[in-house]
Amino acid sequence: MADKKIRVLVAKPGLDGHDRGAKVVARHLRDQGFEVIYMGLRQKPDHIAAVADQEDVDVVGLSVLSGAHLPLTRKVKAALDGCGLTDVKLIIGGTIPKADEPGLKAAGADAVFPTGSRLEAIADYIRGLR
Repeated sequence: MADKKIRVLVAKPGLDGHDRGAKVVARHLRDQGFEVIYMGLRQKPDHIAAVADQEDVDVVGLSVLSGAHLPLTRKVKAALDGCGLTDVKLIIGGTIPKADEPGLKAAGADAVFPTGSRLEAIADYIRGLR
């Protein structure tokens, strides 16, 4: 990964219809030099995994504001694993109570960025994956 740009897929799984935050994060990551693929709203876990595989991404970032972050994380992680993408890092952001962070990590999230997290913290975490 040292010579190539880190590729990040940003997706909004489930029925949540608000994507302003996801777009802000995607734009910031792009401006920081990452290659960013933004999938948009209402994506199914299997489709997220298929696009992650097609695009050869290093990181999948989920944005969830609906409160369904635990089951969606489990489903996306299972879909990634089903495609053989066990080395792809899964990060999640959105409206996430602090108490749910351990459950998200147990479900397969490598990092959790609740609403209000600094954009720089997200970029620094991803940059640190090199």
